[in-house]
Amino acid sequence: MKKIILLVLASFILSVQLSAQDLSLLEKLTIDVASGSGKSVVSISSEVKENSNKKIYFGSPFGESEGDPFGRFFEDFFGGFPERESKRIGLGSGVIIDQAGYILTNEHVISGASKVKVKLYDGREFDAEVKGADEKSDLAVVKIKAKGLPVAKLGNSDELKIGNWVLAIGNPFGFAIENPEPTVTVGVVSALHRYLPAFDQRQQSHDDLIQTDAAINPGNSGGPLVNLKGEVIGINTAIITTSGGYQGLGFAIPINKAKKILDKLLKGESILYGWLGVSIQNLNDDLRNYFEIKEKEGVIVLKVYKDSPAEKSDIKEGDLILEFEGKPVATSRDLARMVSSAEVGKQVPLKILRSGKRISTTVKIGTMPKDTEPLEVFESSNGVSFRGMSVENIDTSLKNRFRISGNEGVVVVAIEDNSPAEESGLAVGDVVSKIENKKINNKQDFQSVVAQIKGSCLVKTNRGYFVLKEK
Repeated sequence: MKKIILLVLASFILSVQLSAQDLSLLEKLTIDVASGSGKSVVSISSEVKENSNKKIYFGSPFGESEGDPFGRFFEDFFGGFPERESKRIGLGSGVIIDQAGYILTNEHVISGASKVKVKLYDGREFDAEVKGADEKSDLAVVKIKAKGLPVAKLGNSDELKIGNWVLAIGNPFGFAIENPEPTVTVGVVSALHRYLPAFDQRQQSHDDLIQTDAAINPGNSGGPLVNLKGEVIGINTAIITTSGGYQGLGFAIPINKAKKILDKLLKGESILYGWLGVSIQNLNDDLRNYFEIKEKEGVIVLKVYKDSPAEKSDIKEGDLILEFEGKPVATSRDLARMVSSAEVGKQVPLKILRSGKRISTTVKIGTMPKDTEPLEVFESSNGVSFRGMSVENIDTSLKNRFRISGNEGVVVVAIEDNSPAEESGLAVGDVVSKIENKKINNKQDFQSVVAQIKGSCLVKTNRGYFVLKEK
């Protein structure tokens, strides 16, 4: 018994010693990476000129009304103050990727800048020229004229795994403090292939991001996320916060994503992204059961846009896209990534499910129009039925009430409590445009079609496809 106790105790002591050694090794690696890779990190200052367009208007003392002569008199007489030009200074980070002076950063760091300045770790300052920028990927390249520059080594972000140790390096205050050396935070890769929606009109949505708990502080945008080998595996781009401070949710653009467009950024060329021209939605359990397909297989086409690559390839509403270029499609985000990264003009094979038959076809990838997503995605609700819902023709009143843009279809104006329609997820204000692929233009069409329905069927609304069940 004593031998067993001694053996356990010895094992425990050995494990503690190994743990201490591991920690010491991790600490040394961190120091080496910070001192090595940190030298290639720069501080970027951008100056953006803005017009102060605010005017003071003097309204009529009698209130405002259409065609009010007093209101027009006061406005014409007093007018407003003239526009004034102001300057906004932005701070960010970047990483040197070539001895010729090329620096990789975020597009939003230099967006709209009339002047860009770069400060190195050794305190030297340079004017920078924007060589190329791409708002969609939020990546940009600037260039400085300097010699003896430390260059970062670009790694392979495809090799990343959740739990890998990483360092976020940035220099947001290089222009504001005496010490220009970058700051370093340490953490792990928390998740991969994350999606971030747009938060305002200017920002783009971002897909396929690296999530990390290494603190990414304000101004660290454009700085590198590096592994313990000192290789750049991402470009820090965003945080999610409810307080304005860091809360453990930082995001970086995978460096392999940057590598794909780097040559074009260096040349100042436009970056083209693939486009299919469809709206899609994920499948819920009811839709999978209806189409008799397995879990995580396919997405359904909700809409095909006019003159789009999809329309020219005869893709139809209600088709299920199962494979894209030989790769299985499990979710809408899978397909969005594949389409966006596909070469424009390339003929890509697709496998679709139509009317219970699996069909092989091809589509010629188009160029994504500006300010659009590669695919418009609609999320589905669980279950649906037309029993217990009341519909009306679309008129001006209903258009205004539910903000409906078109005239085709019928509007759901009432849902009975505890009815199949309520249980299904249908909502007042939904516009029903098709049932079992039969077009619904008005109440007469609706009544004619539903009179022939027995059992479950497929209904298309402005919120997506639903499976309509029969109790």
